Amino acid sequence: MLTQLATVKTRLRLNSFDLDDDPFLTGLIKHASGRFAKECNRIFDRGVDITFEFRADEMNVSPDRYPIEAVSAFDLKSTEAEGWIAQSNFDYLLSPQKCMIELAGPLGTSRQKGRVTFTGGYVLPGGSVSAGQTALPDEIEQGCIDQVVYWYENRHRLGLLSSTGEGGSIQQMKSLDLLPHVEAILRKYERWVN
Repeated sequence: MLTQLATVKTRLRLNSFDLDDDPFLTGLIKHASGRFAKECNRIFDRGVDITFEFRADEMNVSPDRYPIEAVSAFDLKSTEAEGWIAQSNFDYLLSPQKCMIELAGPLGTSRQKGRVTFTGGYVLPGGSVSAGQTALPDEIEQGCIDQVVYWYENRHRLGLLSSTGEGGSIQQMKSLDLLPHVEAILRKYERWVN
């Protein structure tokens, strides 16, 4: 999750001993985290020895989890029966932002699949950041907190666009969307793929 329950409760000024809304808040944090990943077309949390598949003729590989810390293996698959075959001594370069693996040459043809095994992503709030690792940017966590707080504080009006009084009422429902400043933050972390 892109933020911690205790952080959200502090922002909402909820007593840490009051557990009544914890499941609801946790659900909102999970929902916001998933929505952020979908909006940015990427996975934020750090993974070790994870794999990413791509067409083998691509020379610029954009894994769905970055920044990339290390690449440990490349594999090639021509058929399901044959399976993955390890490719040794394959030259590559990480882009300056460590978001792309630039291959010295294609791993194979467009009719084959390539796979890279790597370690990458952000250390999420509450985790310890070691040398070579990158913590989740503060603005992403703050955007998540803002979005969760907004949803929580408007939980009884979610989807309500307007209502009137005196002699009648009109209610229009609006689809739930992200806060404008949260959308602006997420655009900066969007993963672009061909």
